[in-house]
Amino acid sequence: MMLLPATVTAREANDTRRLLAQAMKGEQGDAVVVDASNLQHFDSAALAVLLDCQRAADASGKRFTLRHVPPKLAALAALYGLDAVLMAEPEAPPPAA
Repeated sequence: MMLLPATVTAREANDTRRLLAQAMKGEQGDAVVVDASNLQHFDSAALAVLLDCQRAADASGKRFTLRHVPPKLAALAALYGLDAVLMAEPEAPPPAA
């Protein structure tokens, strides 16, 4: 699983893109999972970075999954019409005991 940093704006986008591309090289299995739980400050550049990551995953034959999406990022993705493309299906709640 790859973790996004706390800030991904136009200023950090290229560095974040490079870090994710490097981390993807070490990902095992048939999926690329990106955890957005650390993300606090972002702009539309974060969506561009995530789209690049998704394209790279697709190109390598892997499924792309974005987890722990902050509500504001989900809203921004919806504003740009990218929610269906980037947002993961809701995680199933744990089974009741």
